[in-house]
Amino acid sequence: MADRSARVSDVHEIAAAMPHVTRIEGPKGNAIYQVGGKSFVFFRNPRPDAKDPVTNEPYADVIVIWVESESDKLALIQDPETPFFTTDHFNGHLSVLVRAVDLPAITRTELAEVIQDAWLSRASKRRREKWLAIHADGR
Repeated sequence: MADRSARVSDVHEIAAAMPHVTRIEGPKGNAIYQVGGKSFVFFRNPRPDAKDPVTNEPYADVIVIWVESESDKLALIQDPETPFFTTDHFNGHLSVLVRAVDLPAITRTELAEVIQDAWLSRASKRRREKWLAIHADGR
């Protein structure tokens, strides 16, 4: 089966399918995916630091995805082929942002890799090692 463009439903499906994941809801009903009580993907409420340059309205569809390191973050946000970005508010925070509307710029497989890496960055060492041992063939 050929890969297809990523969708918001894929974010939920991939994050929820990772082991030991709990989905909680934020104060405004936004989905937050956690492993061991640590968030690795969350749907952000509109904030003034990420807004439309034309209308100046805060984006209502920003998703925050954790990364393993600053170099991983830079690799994602500096690649013009990906829709990932950051804002000053997230300086020093090991995460990238992506708008739901921009997800089709990457494939479902690419999205899965980013979300799996987010989970790996937040899971306990034991859980991480177990998952990697099972998926040693490249996921």
